[in-house]
Amino acid sequence: MKNSMKLQFDSRSCNESFARTAIAAFAAQLDPTYDELSDIKTAVSEAVTNCIVHAYAERLNTVYITASINDENVLTVKVRDRGCGIPDIKRAMEPLFTTDTAGERAGLGFAVMQSLCDKVRVRSTPGKGTTVTLIKKLESKR
Repeated sequence: MKNSMKLQFDSRSCNESFARTAIAAFAAQLDPTYDELSDIKTAVSEAVTNCIVHAYAERLNTVYITASINDENVLTVKVRDRGCGIPDIKRAMEPLFTTDTAGERAGLGFAVMQSLCDKVRVRSTPGKGTTVTLIKKLESKR
C-alpha cells in the first residue's frame, strides 16, 4: 500500500462536500485527470449522502471514511455508517429503487456510483449499518 487515510464526521448534510473534497485531495497525489477526480468526488458524494439521508434519517450520528492507494494506483474508498442497514442490497442497487416516500429522491445513487467506479461493493446488516466500497484505478502520470 502506498498511502492511506481515515476520516470521521457528523452526519450533517453540510459535511457531504467536506468528504468529497477531502477524498479528492487525497487522490490528488496521483495527479488524476479532471474526469477521474470528478468521478471520485461524485461517487463519494453519493455514498455519503446515502449515510446522511437513509442510514441515519432524522438523527445525527457518525460517518466513517477510509481511503487507500495501492502500488497499482488503485484508489479504494470505504464509506461506513452504523445506521439502519439495508435489508435487500440487490433491490436497493436497482436503478430507480428508493425508500423515499416523499418523492424527493430518484433512487439512482448506487447506479451513479457503479457507472463512475471500476467496482462497487455493498455490505450491510439491518440495524447495524452499511459499508460501501468504491474502487477506481487511476491512470496516474506519476
